[in-house]
Amino acid sequence: MLSALGYGSVLAALIAAGIMALAGYHAGLARRNIEFAATLTRRAAYFGFFAMTVGMLVMEIALLTHDFSVEYVARVGSHETPTYYTAISLWSSLDGSILFWGWILAGYGALFAFTRRSEIDAHQRVGGRVVAADGGLVPSLKTTPLVIAVIGTVGLFFFGLLAGPANPFGIVSPAPLNGPGPNPLLQNHPLMGLHPPMLYFGFVGMTVPFAFAIAGLLQGNIEARWIRDSRRWMVAAWAFLTMGIIGGGWWSYEVLGWGGAWAWDPVENASFLPWLTATAFLHSAMVQKRGGMLKTWNLSLMIGTFLLTLLGTFLTRSGVIDSVHAFTEGVIGPLFLGFMAIIALGSLTLIGWRSNRLYTAGQIESPVSRESAFILNNLLLVGFTFTVLLGTMFPLLIEAIRGDRISVGPPYFNMVASPIGLALLFLMGIGPALPWRRATSDHIKKSFRWPILLGVVTAIAAFLLGMRQLLPTITLAFAAFVLTTIVQEFAMGIKARRKLANRSFVGALLDLFSRNGHRYGGYIVHVGVVVIALAISVSWTWKTERQETLRAGERLAIEDYEVEFVEVWGIEEPQRFVIGATFETFRNGKPLGQEQPRLNIYHRDPSQQTIGTPAVRSSLSSDLYLTLMAIDQDNLEHATVRAIVNPGIVWLWIGGMIMGIGALIAIWPRGKIRVRAASDQLLADGGTYQLPSLDIDSSAKTENLERTSPSKTEKSIE
Repeated sequence: MLSALGYGSVLAALIAAGIMALAGYHAGLARRNIEFAATLTRRAAYFGFFAMTVGMLVMEIALLTHDFSVEYVARVGSHETPTYYTAISLWSSLDGSILFWGWILAGYGALFAFTRRSEIDAHQRVGGRVVAADGGLVPSLKTTPLVIAVIGTVGLFFFGLLAGPANPFGIVSPAPLNGPGPNPLLQNHPLMGLHPPMLYFGFVGMTVPFAFAIAGLLQGNIEARWIRDSRRWMVAAWAFLTMGIIGGGWWSYEVLGWGGAWAWDPVENASFLPWLTATAFLHSAMVQKRGGMLKTWNLSLMIGTFLLTLLGTFLTRSGVIDSVHAFTEGVIGPLFLGFMAIIALGSLTLIGWRSNRLYTAGQIESPVSRESAFILNNLLLVGFTFTVLLGTMFPLLIEAIRGDRISVGPPYFNMVASPIGLALLFLMGIGPALPWRRATSDHIKKSFRWPILLGVVTAIAAFLLGMRQLLPTITLAFAAFVLTTIVQEFAMGIKARRKLANRSFVGALLDLFSRNGHRYGGYIVHVGVVVIALAISVSWTWKTERQETLRAGERLAIEDYEVEFVEVWGIEEPQRFVIGATFETFRNGKPLGQEQPRLNIYHRDPSQQTIGTPAVRSSLSSDLYLTLMAIDQDNLEHATVRAIVNPGIVWLWIGGMIMGIGALIAIWPRGKIRVRAASDQLLADGGTYQLPSLDIDSSAKTENLERTSPSKTEKSIE
């Protein structure tokens, strides 16, 4: 019963995706009789989400009730698995993860249709009489169904997988009495309920900007409004992806027992690659919005970001790599490669077809300008993307061509990441402080006097305090430089708001966020990046590690910590047998409490591998990280423990939270003049209404006051 209902919901979603595609392309590309098609497109998006929601609920019910007649439940379920891990085992294996992916995709399609419902309704209500300045239909009224159509096209692929080779609702007969449970590593920490969903929301969210790009190319409308609309969706997806990457690092740190958060694992890299190109787009989009430049570049970034999310999905689900993150099944790998090839070739064809409309007369007036800084930022990010992609794919290419297995390890990636990361950190301080178009020497002196001074003072202070390592010193200096420029930007904006609106300090600060959240939210994101850069630099440079076999009562000393071995213990849990050791911990002679690293053996795991769980005692200054390496079964008075002191690593997670807060500020809705009001006015007037822009952001009034020359610096309210 559950299998039939779940599979039926997938088929319904597949049909809905087909309607979204057919009706959406008709509404977006046809010249007549498009009102019904536009409305049908939106309703199909709603129905597709409803159908996938039913499928998700059916699968969760099957998992929680241990219905082993459902194929996916028989593969990942077990009576012994705790309820929480049973529920989140939905994304612990191939078919369930595709189901979850499809549900999120349908959700994005429905959400986009819902946010644009007034545009479609406006067109229907005025009978097609809303026209743009050139006499044609208002672009967004045709772009909206096209975007939904592209989302539907992507849905056809994923829902087709669910209806075919990745069907999680297959029937097992006779049904087994029990199952193996999810991968032991995926039921070893609660973060598995957060990390994968954030990545999925980020990966799938990149479909909407991609759909904007394809819709714009099909329609031939690639203007500033198109960039503004797609950028908000990109920021939202980028924020989810950022949280997913940070959450994945936290999970790795808390679960795998090696004391680090990022190992340049191929699947880690696969999530990092689209993050890099999305970050590049978020910066270059501002250049197009200002001067109309970089149209082809921005289209390529949006399409490339979507392709990289598909690549990440392929690497995770094809079985071509060995990783703790990867699913071992590889039946859908060739299908993903084929879909990626179609997307790439189709996108290149569209760009070539519309090349005559992608030309812009805009140009960079000076190398010392915000445009130049953003373009250099983009070149570094894309260069970073290429080097990470090369290091990730090169071993796979060598194995495919020659059959030899080679590996590209962290030394290569660290060698590349360090200089590029420092250059990007430096540019974060340069770009915001420069004006658009051109900067004068007086402006440069005024804007960079204090940042440079504080950066130099920080470097000198670090040297006098005993820091002799070059990279950490440069990182500290650049961090001080960037933070000073951000403080200056906030100070000038607050000063202007207090002068113009007679606001208090707090009121002026809130005005900055409410009136121009995309800019000042971006500065908060930059603060988070600086915090992460400092955390990485400090933790990697001054991390210390010791491993010893201790007898009861003996202590291990490391930095200002001491670890005393107390006892070995064991406990039987429904899903596993746990062997642990208790250690008393001290810092500077003062007791901190007990820590209990563990070794876990899961009963239903066919390999019976031992899964470790480290014990982590965190503080703002440093972490004490204990991993139980071995227990002498013949003499339980001995235990081998590895102790690691990670200075400042907790700021890595704090920096990620700051970035998330900044992204939330950047995309938080502000006042809009809705298209429905315009259509109502049109009906009242009984005529044709010239409507060049359907959504007017309330912050647009303040954008014109943004600094374009040094003389306006003091008047800036942004």
